[in-house]
Amino acid sequence: MYTVAQLIGGVWGAGGEAGELVVHDPADDSPVTRAPMATADEVGKAVAAARDTAAQWAGTAAAERAAALHRAADAVAEAADELARATTAEMGKPLADARGGVETGIATLRQYAELAPVRGGRTLHGNSAALDFMAPQPRGVAAVITPWNDPVAVSCGLLGAALVTGNVVVHKPSERAPATGWLLARALDSALPAGVLSLVTGGPDTGAALAAAEVDVVAQVGATATGRAIAAAAATTGAKVLLENGGSDPLVVDADVDPVWAAAQAAQGAFANAGQICVAVERIYVHRDIAEDFVAALVDRATALRVGPGRDPGTELGPLVDRRHRDGVHGQVTAAVAQGARILVGGTLPDGPGAFYPATVMDDCRHDMALVREETFGPVAPVVVVDSFSEALRCAADSPYGLAATVLTASMSHAQRAWRELPVGTVKINAVFGGAPAGAAHPRGASGQGFGYGPELLDEFTAVKAVHIEAPGGGHW
Repeated sequence: MYTVAQLIGGVWGAGGEAGELVVHDPADDSPVTRAPMATADEVGKAVAAARDTAAQWAGTAAAERAAALHRAADAVAEAADELARATTAEMGKPLADARGGVETGIATLRQYAELAPVRGGRTLHGNSAALDFMAPQPRGVAAVITPWNDPVAVSCGLLGAALVTGNVVVHKPSERAPATGWLLARALDSALPAGVLSLVTGGPDTGAALAAAEVDVVAQVGATATGRAIAAAAATTGAKVLLENGGSDPLVVDADVDPVWAAAQAAQGAFANAGQICVAVERIYVHRDIAEDFVAALVDRATALRVGPGRDPGTELGPLVDRRHRDGVHGQVTAAVAQGARILVGGTLPDGPGAFYPATVMDDCRHDMALVREETFGPVAPVVVVDSFSEALRCAADSPYGLAATVLTASMSHAQRAWRELPVGTVKINAVFGGAPAGAAHPRGASGQGFGYGPELLDEFTAVKAVHIEAPGGGHW
């Protein structure tokens, strides 16, 4: 079992005067992690300790900070296997996928280490006898609150960008993956100056205390309700807020594509990581002309998935993160059935231990069902049949969320319409998980605000200062 410690002011210790939390393996319900729950007072001490270190880290040369981040990436690489195993033990992700998340995190740390030193401000053209320029500076103390579904990849992005731009960080990992956060913090801390990174663990109360603390920026990836609470808390402190929150990402399947290929794309988007991906396919709009063949192929894909514990190398579909989450997923499925939807495969609670839920395909769904309108975050593929591409786009755009969308089409004109008209941060044409490295987008609506990835994230963690310098009295220096 993992026994987590907190890191405050460069000192590792148990802490957790509010008690401890226990995380259970979602594959067999065995306890895998014990972690302290930080009180508001402990959070305050972590923030104060970070504030004491902020000026020194901000004044460190950009090249030195970048070198430290490269060393941190090396340390994470050395701990990669342990990080992957902890991720699988805590949230159930198949081990190969967990390793992929760690590799992504390492690559992100290295990317930011390379990009940060070459960033700069810009010179302005004012009076020829004066000097005018704009200079980015660290914001100060960053509170970083990260999720459980891809804990290393997401955390490395936010932590790396905050640290390399000169901010000090207080990190709170998800209460569903505290050991993964602890192992990552140990690796990073081994390569960073003492006090630059702090780690506090706990549940929602700990996160709320951190969001309300006197920090300069709060970056969170997680649920929409949590993001809104963070934004409300930050409004009282003046902290900048970066949020990547929920989504209900649509997949539009046009009439002119191969339905079997389209079903393979849909299955990948809906069932990867048991549907627990921010940009998972949550709702499918398929043209009536190919709907029958598409649905049949999607059912075949769902049926063929190998279900098992994430640590089993043959597993393709692991468990959900815990039974509480599974109950929410199954509740949406049963509510949709009561409203007229039909289960074609899956949709039942399996016997035995763990939080397993089968890959589920449903048809006769309507756009107004909660299963289609709300975020499910599980391996469920609800299919809505439409009569035209225009209807599909209209339905896809009609959502409180605006994270991402995918369109499968052989028509360039339809592809152009899609990326222009869909009110989301990311549009993918003919690939549910496609995209070049370093892509960055602004989520819309209930899906958050600010850049969460890419080189632009470095700008989010800095504040730009305009400077004007001229000689006294209009003379010369």
